[in-house]
Amino acid sequence: MTSGSWEQFTGNLAFVTLAVAMWAHLSIWYQKRLVGIGKPVWGIVAGMTSVGSMILAIQFDSGIYIDLRFAPLALAGLFGGAISAAIAAVPAIVFRGIVGGAGAFDGVLAILIITAIGVATHFSFRRRTPDIHKLAALTAGLVLGLSIILVTLPSLTKSGAASAFGIPLVLMNCLTTIVCGLIMLKTARLKLERRVLETAFSQSPDYLYVKDRDSRFVAVNNNMASLFHFSSPADMFGLSDFNLRTPRDAEDLYHLEQEIIRTGEPLVDFLERMGDRHLLSSKGPLRDSQGQIIGLAGVTRDITERVSLERELREKRNLLTLAMNGMSEGFAMFDKKGYLIFCNEQYRDAFPLSRDARIVGTHITKILQRVIETGERAGLPQETPEDWIKAAAATLHINKDEEIQLKNGDWRALKTRLAEDGTAMVVVSDISATKQAEIALKLSAEQLRALADTDGLTSLVNRRAFDTAFAREVITCRHNHTPLSVLMIDIDRFKMYNDTYGHLAGDECLRTVGNCLGRSVKRSTDIVARYGGEEFVVLLPNTDETGAMVVAEEFRRLLSHKNLPHSTSEFGRVTASIGVSSARGDTLHSDAQRLLAAADSALYRAKEQGRNQIKSQPFAEPVTTAKAG
Repeated sequence: MTSGSWEQFTGNLAFVTLAVAMWAHLSIWYQKRLVGIGKPVWGIVAGMTSVGSMILAIQFDSGIYIDLRFAPLALAGLFGGAISAAIAAVPAIVFRGIVGGAGAFDGVLAILIITAIGVATHFSFRRRTPDIHKLAALTAGLVLGLSIILVTLPSLTKSGAASAFGIPLVLMNCLTTIVCGLIMLKTARLKLERRVLETAFSQSPDYLYVKDRDSRFVAVNNNMASLFHFSSPADMFGLSDFNLRTPRDAEDLYHLEQEIIRTGEPLVDFLERMGDRHLLSSKGPLRDSQGQIIGLAGVTRDITERVSLERELREKRNLLTLAMNGMSEGFAMFDKKGYLIFCNEQYRDAFPLSRDARIVGTHITKILQRVIETGERAGLPQETPEDWIKAAAATLHINKDEEIQLKNGDWRALKTRLAEDGTAMVVVSDISATKQAEIALKLSAEQLRALADTDGLTSLVNRRAFDTAFAREVITCRHNHTPLSVLMIDIDRFKMYNDTYGHLAGDECLRTVGNCLGRSVKRSTDIVARYGGEEFVVLLPNTDETGAMVVAEEFRRLLSHKNLPHSTSEFGRVTASIGVSSARGDTLHSDAQRLLAAADSALYRAKEQGRNQIKSQPFAEPVTTAKAG
């Protein structure tokens, strides 16, 4: 192959590449006009490029031509599918038929084979959009197809064209396919980016625009045109704000934009007013490839609704603040993370020592830390206060009602309720007066109950309270299978004592006997009661007969030490007779009152057998209820 042939091949390559590049350039600029007809037009361009390549072909022999017709035909199938390939093949086949010659039929057959390879490559991948992988596959298919054509078509094999031009023909067509394919891929990418950019620009919910150095519009989106009541964005090209706004507003905007163009500094989040609309604008300079400012681009957002909502929110918040400050109770709100987001002065005043920490923005743990530092609450832990703070903070977002006492004795009621968004609302009330009245009432009730259960003369438990305690202790002994003992005590010759010394001395004698009985028991569970007149009873839970006898002997000893004179008694002093009875829980199931009756019977025997002594009677023995005087 001569150097002239290579020059012809190079010129053919330049022609095909230029034709494809021109189509790529024009398809970008006229992208909108080519919608729906892009593939047929590409087929026509590819077909005419193939014809042009055949015009520049190298004539090897009569009717045998070597050229780069196959590259545009293969690319027509790859980038346009069957429609583009069919349209491209028609002029190529017609022209090759007109040229005629010995290789006309083989030339037409070769055109059909290569076109089919392009179409097959287009549909060979799951993804229909051409990419570098499809271009590589097309190139490989072209190498294979041309190789088969060169060794099978009769006109090429007989003339020796296959051996003379076979390798250059395959290489140059493949090279042309690769170069033109890359141009087409780059074009497709640019078209996609431009389409996306134009779509985003035109359909953006904001107002987008581009201005030249004189602040005239050179591009606006649909929303911008609608804002100024234009039917199409193109209607605003060449206009300025002086055509759209009041002279004063237009002049102010003009000076601002000229300052941006002069300094190159953008203007961000600038508030504008246009009638009753509130606009938020950001504008920045546009520069060319040399860095020179050629205009500016801006984005404006209509924030009228937001401004209205913010104003309404401020008004409602001011109204809420006014209402909260007018409340008698304290009110506070904590967000989901535990930060104080609102409180009135009554809330802060309710906690005077930690008041300085209860401000908006403070976390609940900081407030509780201040409570610990000042010791504001009663009953705060002296050790591990961090655990108390952690536990108290963890209960913030729980619906609850609680009462707390401050160190100065005041009481606060806290009512916490959660909102749907997790906000904790706390209402604080001063319940000091109510709490003091409650405590006083409780104390009065306890005092009344004590008076109702106490004998007024001896301050011992009275008969009614003893009966209640006896019934309770019987149940306990039955359940625990423990012993229970009773002492019945009667002052000897008490009627004669009253007659001799008077009733006042008799009352004092009763108090002395009651005091000795109270000193003879050692446990808080033991009960000493005035049973009636000069008769007393002692209830000893969990005590057997031996223990009961010890208590009885201790009482006799204490009363003997008092040595109260009793001139009409055979002993010359005040003495007492004592009856003792004991039982276990398992024997109390039948009739618990028999235990009292047994003690009473023992007391009778003690009086009958000389007084001033202790007698016991087992629970099971029959009892006698007669008494001595």
